Amino acid sequence: MPDPIRVCFVCLGNICRSPTAEAIMAHRLGFDDLGVHVEVESAGTGDWHVGHPPDERARGEAARRGVPMAGVARQFTADDFGRFDLVLAMDADNREALRALAPSPEAAAKVHLLREFDPQAHGNHDVPDPYFGVSEGFAEMFDMVDRSVAGLIAHIGSTRPTG
Repeated sequence: MPDPIRVCFVCLGNICRSPTAEAIMAHRLGFDDLGVHVEVESAGTGDWHVGHPPDERARGEAARRGVPMAGVARQFTADDFGRFDLVLAMDADNREALRALAPSPEAAAKVHLLREFDPQAHGNHDVPDPYFGVSEGFAEMFDMVDRSVAGLIAHIGSTRPTG
């Protein structure tokens, strides 16, 4: 069996978008044979919410969709590049922050935008941060992340060796 692919989703504070992506991916992988080959976590580029649970609005939206969400926020560090094969930023600002933190060009090459895997992105690859918006923003964010995660799982499944 090949080594698992290790994925980290990253947003600004690790309380809305990235824990939503982590929860959706873990939930989807629970229903897919690929799950045994993928490990998933999330983190933030900032430290404001370290140790806090996901935003209650994100948890509420996930619960409405039947997706369990747990965990606490943590900050992504340069050492994390050695732990993860794929680092998926929620927007261009976080992508650039991650690339600036990368200890090498090889590490920076691990950083991509999650919506690169969203068939409905149409060139707009940012997942908007719903934190300061209205509750409906969490539903829209969830839909974007869900489509993107489905595309990511399909991509991983099509590129991972089996056996």
